[in-house]
Amino acid sequence: MILTGEEIKKQVKKKNIIISPFDEKMITTNSCDLRLGDDYLVYTEKVLDPARENKYKIKKIPKNGLLLRQGDFILGHSLEDVGSKKFVPIIHAKSSIARLGLFVHVTADLIDIGSIGNITFQLYATLPIKIYPGMKIGQVSFWVTKGKIKLYEGKYQGSNGPKASQAHKDFEEKRLIK
Repeated sequence: MILTGEEIKKQVKKKNIIISPFDEKMITTNSCDLRLGDDYLVYTEKVLDPARENKYKIKKIPKNGLLLRQGDFILGHSLEDVGSKKFVPIIHAKSSIARLGLFVHVTADLIDIGSIGNITFQLYATLPIKIYPGMKIGQVSFWVTKGKIKLYEGKYQGSNGPKASQAHKDFEEKRLIK
């Protein structure tokens, strides 16, 4: 079951949902708009390898915008800290942004229950597009769970800014590589 916008407001006031900074004007019928933070991450290697940590640079999005060319992929982040220990957040693109050819998340839209921090956006440009810090870029909806809740304690907890892939830790934990 998805929460309505009015219910999201109530749950923020009860501190069951974290959206910080919170602005009631960002609430829609059944989600809350998210704005783009001012940092982005770009990988600096030609081939990315999930079995090891990949090199990257973190840069600032200029106030007058950053041009993404067709096929560009960067990691951005939400201006807001988002999360809940009671509801499951799901990330969506703003329809108006998707209609301009920008993917806000490539495939990873689920935020685990208990994860709280900046949302990392996986920004993929299907057409040339400019992005700006502070622009409305995504939305978060909140879903009711059924069953016993186990809170997230994973490698992305407390993200601040865009967070690079930590897939290499999965390889290390399972000793898939030596």
